[in-house]
Amino acid sequence: MVTVDLSNPLDISITLEASKNNPRAWYLDIPKIEPVKTDNWIGKVSEGASVNFNNISFNPHAHGTHTECIGHITPEFHSVNEVLKNFFFITEVISVVPENAGEDRVISANQIKNLLDGKHPEALVIRTLPNMESKKVQDYSNSNWPYLKQEAATFIREIGVQHLLIDLPSVDKEKDDGKLLAHKAFWGYPQSPRLNATITELIYVPDHIEDGRYLLNLQIAPFHNDASPSKPVLYHFL
Repeated sequence: MVTVDLSNPLDISITLEASKNNPRAWYLDIPKIEPVKTDNWIGKVSEGASVNFNNISFNPHAHGTHTECIGHITPEFHSVNEVLKNFFFITEVISVVPENAGEDRVISANQIKNLLDGKHPEALVIRTLPNMESKKVQDYSNSNWPYLKQEAATFIREIGVQHLLIDLPSVDKEKDDGKLLAHKAFWGYPQSPRLNATITELIYVPDHIEDGRYLLNLQIAPFHNDASPSKPVLYHFL
């Protein structure tokens, strides 16, 4: 019998807020959270309304922790809300120092293999090092962030990982001419597409969370879209 400590949730999502204290990528500005305004009413209690009533404008891929399905890269529509039907997974947290490759920094298959040391988890959380708190507010546009090499994503798929989580805006290189090699390798696209597999990006794993085995609760908002804001939470095994 496996016991889990539900009293100590470890949230590895990044809060979305309408300010520069919000991560962003893909050349977009900050999200907007604004009260609804009509000719004679504003949805804000401090302005005399009975309720706060906000519109929110953001892009799930660019403005915070999000979970995406294969519909992110296919001409056919797939909704992450339809493909993600289970929400608890045995996961491993690993910390990786990306390797230099010319002007790039990459995560290789050998690094993943050595850190997992024979483990085949349902989900894999990758924390890149160094692990600055500035990740939670960084503007990643034009930063050439580290990325997974194609063979690394292939290895992760081949050992049976269904859900991949990483603290970067994308598993792929920022400017790759649309090749999306890591996305395609992880999802087995187009040869053997894995419709139930997901990728979660722009997480943040604080330093006090040690590498090792956890129970992951992968929570998403019920958006009918290829991607949704998400709130992955880890729990210790006892």
